[in-house]
Amino acid sequence: MPLTPEQKAEIEAVRATPRPTLRAVSEGMEAHLYLAHEVLDHGFVRVIDYMGDDAAIVQAARVSYGAGTKHVSNDEGLIRYLMRHWHSTPFEMCEVKLHVKLPVFVARQWIRHRTANVNEYSARYSILDREFYIPEPGQLAAQSTVNNQGRGAVLEGAEAARVLELLKSDAGRSYDHYEAMLSQEGQQGLARELARMNLPMNIYTQWYWKTDLHNLFHFLRLRADAHAQYEIRVYADAIARVAKDWVPLAFAAFEDYRMGGATLSAKAIAVLKRRLAGEAVGQEDSGMSKGEWREFTELWG
Repeated sequence: MPLTPEQKAEIEAVRATPRPTLRAVSEGMEAHLYLAHEVLDHGFVRVIDYMGDDAAIVQAARVSYGAGTKHVSNDEGLIRYLMRHWHSTPFEMCEVKLHVKLPVFVARQWIRHRTANVNEYSARYSILDREFYIPEPGQLAAQSTVNNQGRGAVLEGAEAARVLELLKSDAGRSYDHYEAMLSQEGQQGLARELARMNLPMNIYTQWYWKTDLHNLFHFLRLRADAHAQYEIRVYADAIARVAKDWVPLAFAAFEDYRMGGATLSAKAIAVLKRRLAGEAVGQEDSGMSKGEWREFTELWG
């Protein structure tokens, strides 16, 4: 269970005592504050605090560019202009702080996004709970034969059952030994900072993660993509739903230009121009590598 009854009661108490404020608020984000959005079998994402909204992006841009943006007729048009031309600083005026509960192996992938502030639950001071990520059968897949960092066909039958049993039994055995090594009930035992090294990568950890909207969009562009690993993608999807309610104009521009758009190289643009002119162009005539050509044809045929 992602949240204990005590945690749920604490969230309900906080949401039941709102305070007036003079700062700008996003009604969409207010609806998400403190609530836990469940992810995987024991994980969650919840908003602890935020700053700014769509208006904050526009305000910052107009201070920066002044009369240079007066040709933009409305806030949505200005935000789309900023996104289209890769202006980043106006989006940095918005920030969000999330409380995330996630498997350790997902956290190690997530932490590669270094443009954030992170404070993680410390197993040096506290004892981790007996909670492990165990994939649903549909996520038990073999290694891809064409992608070294991807999945292939889903395991079935006896092989799926064998792998699932190994995951469960190994996790449980490691935690049993972890508990046995800890100092407790008058025994000297092993220090927590050492005992934790025996725990598996699928045990759950928690952290507070704070970032600005520009870097959040970069995170979502990579991790909410269909090619991202499933276990981090579901967290990104949950955060994306929150961001859509928080800054709807900015998120719509992000979906259009980043998630739904494509960046073309000079060689790709040249090929498109030649094709539009009626010329038949193949990979050998394009100046592109085989990998570049494959990606190009996936988009343009």
